[in-house]
Amino acid sequence: MKLPPSIHVVDHPLVRHKLTKLRDKETSSANFRRLLREIGLLLGYDATRDLALVDADIATPLGPMRAPLLDGKKLTIVPILRAGLGLAEGLMDLVPLARVGHIGLYRDPRTLQAVEYYFKLPPDIGGRDVLVCDPMLATAHSAIAAVDRLKEAGARKLKFICILAADHGARAFAEVHPDVPVFTAAVDPTLNDHGYIVPGLGDAGDRLFGTR
Repeated sequence: MKLPPSIHVVDHPLVRHKLTKLRDKETSSANFRRLLREIGLLLGYDATRDLALVDADIATPLGPMRAPLLDGKKLTIVPILRAGLGLAEGLMDLVPLARVGHIGLYRDPRTLQAVEYYFKLPPDIGGRDVLVCDPMLATAHSAIAAVDRLKEAGARKLKFICILAADHGARAFAEVHPDVPVFTAAVDPTLNDHGYIVPGLGDAGDRLFGTR
């Protein structure tokens, strides 16, 4: 079935290659961290292609010119703790001057609903483009809760970046937040009884930090 228009699958060969390496259960935590950071940068590149530009007067070593610079306030990157930190590193490589907020959520193992335990943002969030990042968009409960809170805090222009989405989660997110584009490397067909994406890549947080 066709995905909602707000769901964008980034099918660049480098993204697809790195995703395959991330999926491989033999990939070490060190390599998983590196790959997550690299793929975060690539997804962020695609997600930021519509940033507004303004011409400014500069001088090159050979003379003056007018050249484009980002218009207005810089980006804010908001990882959903804890696994979102791995993606945020790649986005910060792409935009080093970005501000960084944090949303702490965990998934209740019984209800699979998101429970918030931490929330911290730059004070001028309403005037910034916001990139929310979490490796997995599975049930979409955490992603929906995070975007709900950001909108309540005044964020107006948001995008969501993930490595993998489940078909169910992508559709659920798009139904609640159709105004928030999702950039992902792939959409997998299903979830298991524990709410994990199948075939997926396992628990991204555990693989990122070497925990169980």
